[in-house]
Amino acid sequence: MTAIQWSDSAPIYRQLKERVIAMMLDGLLKPGDALPSVRQVAAEYQLNPITVSRAYQELADEALVEKRRGLGMYVTEEAARKLLFNERDRFLREEWPQVVERINRLGLKIEELLRANGKDGAQ
Repeated sequence: MTAIQWSDSAPIYRQLKERVIAMMLDGLLKPGDALPSVRQVAAEYQLNPITVSRAYQELADEALVEKRRGLGMYVTEEAARKLLFNERDRFLREEWPQVVERINRLGLKIEELLRANGKDGAQ
């Protein structure tokens, strides 16, 4: 894992869970990969092992990781697909309406957006 700046805006276990999810979405953790042990993460980030266990348990409850007795936690085969579906759905429900509202408020046209993104709309 990489350096994490903890925020006071959410519980640390939730921030840790979101960091692991981001690593899955970014391809840093792939299906079949082992998560670092609870002890290792707790020691590295100076966290209570119960905090790390809670984050891992939520990931397991969502079937993003699975416990392998005596071996640890592993990313499930369907984790990437499930996360991508959930993130796309959340974006379309929560973020996209705000983006569309702002585009409309600014009077932007699709051609302007495509040009600004370095694309001319031609496929």
